[in-house]
Amino acid sequence: MNAPDFLQASILIVDDDKAHLLAVEEILGRIGARIVTASSGEEALKRVLEEDFAAILMDVQMPGIDGFTAARMIRERTRSRSTPIIFMTAAHEDLAAMFQSYRAGAVDYLVKPLIPEVVRSKLAFFVGQHDMNKMLSAELAERALTEQRLRASEQNLRALADRLQSVREEERIHIAREIHDELGQALTGLKYDIAALVKASAETPESVPTKAQSCNQAIDRIINAVRRISSGLRPEVLDEIGLHAAVEWQAREFSRRTGIRCSVEISPNFTDPDKQRSTAIFRIFQELLTNVARHANATRVNVTLADAESLALKVEDNGRGIQESEFESPRSLGFLGLRERVLAFGGSIDVKGHEGKGTSVSVCIPLTAQQPVFHE
Repeated sequence: MNAPDFLQASILIVDDDKAHLLAVEEILGRIGARIVTASSGEEALKRVLEEDFAAILMDVQMPGIDGFTAARMIRERTRSRSTPIIFMTAAHEDLAAMFQSYRAGAVDYLVKPLIPEVVRSKLAFFVGQHDMNKMLSAELAERALTEQRLRASEQNLRALADRLQSVREEERIHIAREIHDELGQALTGLKYDIAALVKASAETPESVPTKAQSCNQAIDRIINAVRRISSGLRPEVLDEIGLHAAVEWQAREFSRRTGIRCSVEISPNFTDPDKQRSTAIFRIFQELLTNVARHANATRVNVTLADAESLALKVEDNGRGIQESEFESPRSLGFLGLRERVLAFGGSIDVKGHEGKGTSVSVCIPLTAQQPVFHE
């Protein structure tokens, strides 16, 4: 099995004899490595500075910088200190030259004329070692990256859990305050209205219709307050009119409350998805509109909703434009919560901000993924 292209080994052949250089290149052309050639020690040093090699096959006797000197200089460089160097020399050279080659850092010594099978077997070994080391390094790097992502994910999940707990407490406090302040006051007022109605029925019968009307108005206010509070707990508009109409209703409410124009475009023949996906998209839509109102300084929002192969929601504004550091930060718990909602369905969220030109958020949720278990 060959190594992937980005892992392919390179072999450097260094020889001032052009004919011998071509012959060695031909011999090594079958071992599946990239062959690089150099015709001098100076050129070899340049090649070593440019890239890493699985092995270097170097002639001993060359004009200028000879093989021994080039090898020592290669060994002095940290990055190439461990690169295997095999010397090639003529048969008439003595053992002293052989020992000198080992002192220069060679791992082996070949005598010319070279035997092709020997050369290939020796270089194939180093190429195999190179490929194994590269693959191991890539695997270790991937494992380190995975561990880093897991640690970051754990930190994000802890932050999200803390945020959810905080949000629950804030919602309880908010609802309790609304019930106490609004419903409590309204019910107290209704109690006095009923008492006045009873008294009027006995003392001034002609004022009964007015008192009864006041009671009806108080009851209507209480009913509206109950609906508004319950809608905050569960968007009943989804159950009553479906996602299509709920998105349009929410956009109108957003425009009425903030003064920001909000246009909605929904694909023809849009079919409301299941309850869980409808709730997730609607809550995401609410959160994105809240972000626009709080942070964007926008005057216009465009919303598109489609259901082709997946459920796709896109919200664009013309505000200040979100910075990448804002939505990528682990401290951005709002976007972290949105990601968790989307990932629960195997979906994706893409945020793009352009300074001074606005922000675009695209949410995609598959329509066929397994139903998640996710609180609303």
